[in-house]
Amino acid sequence: MAIDESRIHDFLRRYGGLLAAFDARASAALWGPPRALLTDDFGGALGSDDELVAGLESSYPLYRALGLAGVEFDVLESVALTDRTTRLRVRWHFLDDAGERMSRSDYEYYLQDADGELTARFSFGIDDAEQLADLARRKGVDLPS
Repeated sequence: MAIDESRIHDFLRRYGGLLAAFDARASAALWGPPRALLTDDFGGALGSDDELVAGLESSYPLYRALGLAGVEFDVLESVALTDRTTRLRVRWHFLDDAGERMSRSDYEYYLQDADGELTARFSFGIDDAEQLADLARRKGVDLPS
């Protein structure tokens, strides 16, 4: 039996809330090996929660400067690959402190049910760099080089 959609939505709500709360340690706990991240400009596997925490924390100053205060999501596609693994296409909406959508970004994830707990195993950022650059330009925030 495939992973229930309500569990997937619960996972994404929890993950999005932790990202918006800038809680790197709790966000990292929702990942399992190999913690693989891929974009057009980056590819790698983070060997431990500590490495993922460091990566998340390094992005927080920029997200704060851009005014990130909340996160919403839409599941664009959900494909059960096996009973325990689902591939998702998710559109994240990034909100300001008034709850207005500032930007959005699409990702693909592989989620796995490991001993009753869902964990993200792989993430592909489809348009994150472009969307981030556009938001920074509109907000007048310089991106780190």
